[in-house]
Amino acid sequence: MTSISTSDGRTVSPPVKVIQPAWVRVIHWINAVAMIIMIMSGWQIYNASPLFDFTFSRSITLGGWLAGALLWHFAAMWLLMVNGLIYLVLGLATGRFRRKLLPITPMGVAADARAALTGKLSHDDLSRYNQVQKLLYAGIIVVGIVVVLSGLSIWKPVQFQWLTAVFGGYDFARYVHFACMALIVAFLIVHVALALLVPRSLRAMIIGR
Repeated sequence: MTSISTSDGRTVSPPVKVIQPAWVRVIHWINAVAMIIMIMSGWQIYNASPLFDFTFSRSITLGGWLAGALLWHFAAMWLLMVNGLIYLVLGLATGRFRRKLLPITPMGVAADARAALTGKLSHDDLSRYNQVQKLLYAGIIVVGIVVVLSGLSIWKPVQFQWLTAVFGGYDFARYVHFACMALIVAFLIVHVALALLVPRSLRAMIIGR
């Protein structure tokens, strides 16, 4: 770290730039745990009544059987909902969403995607997201909201019949829920891959800088 000389001759260190504030880091890791529990228990629930001609291996499911998986799924659901709501409120109240995720333009996304595919995308300033990151992070917030709402419509189709109707009925809501799960899994794969490619981003999410 480069030192700075003051007018009175003293040498001081420059202030450390915080890339990820504490509240973002705490919420991020809670969401990560809750999401993994929900995905693995959700796969066990899916296996009890598959939508397609395949089931998930028991080695990557959670709960052991349908009732056990439901208990895990609902426990993680409340954690995810409360934590996600806090994230949305703080993201809007602090202006983080506006600073980090806007603007997003088709041309900007296309340009940054080309740069990423050709290895020319800079990662020097981790405090600023490129257009592809903005699109992915904004998109996963929307997907997260839809997966919760579709899950509620499946869980309580009578009590939330209006919500179930919005998703085209109980059966179609299951397909929406599954599609959102698939998108979240794809996001997690890309997210982890990028963290491994740019280790400083993982460090920032652990210690903030």
